[in-house]
Amino acid sequence: NLFLLFLFFYRKKNFENDIIKDMEHIINCFKNYANFDGRARRKEYWFFVLFTFICLNVLSLINETLYLIGFLGLLLPSINVASRRMHDIGESGWMQLVPFYGLYLLCKDSEPSDNKYGPKVK
Repeated sequence: NLFLLFLFFYRKKNFENDIIKDMEHIINCFKNYANFDGRARRKEYWFFVLFTFICLNVLSLINETLYLIGFLGLLLPSINVASRRMHDIGESGWMQLVPFYGLYLLCKDSEPSDNKYGPKVK
C-alpha cells in the first residue's frame, strides 16, 4: 500500500528533484517547529502527515518505547504545521481542534492573496 502511495506522488519525470523538494517541506516543518506564525502550503502539510505516519508505524513495529519517543518528538511540529496550514486558508490555528470542520479546512485550497497571517506561499 505504501508503495502505491509512493508511486502516486512520484509519477513525474524529474524524480530526484521532486524528492529533494518534498524533503524540503518536511525539513521546513522541523525548522519551524516552535514558530506558529506564517503559512504552510497544503503540500507541505500533507507530506509532513505522510512522513509522521510512516515514521510512527515503523517505530511501533520496532519497540513501544521508541514509538512513544517518536510520538512525543513529532507532536509539536505536527500541531505547528497544522496551525500554519489553518493560517494559509485565513483561519485561526485553533480551528484544527474542531473535528470534521478542521479536516475540511486542512484539505481546502490556500487563499490566493496575502492575508493577516502573512504573504502567500505558492
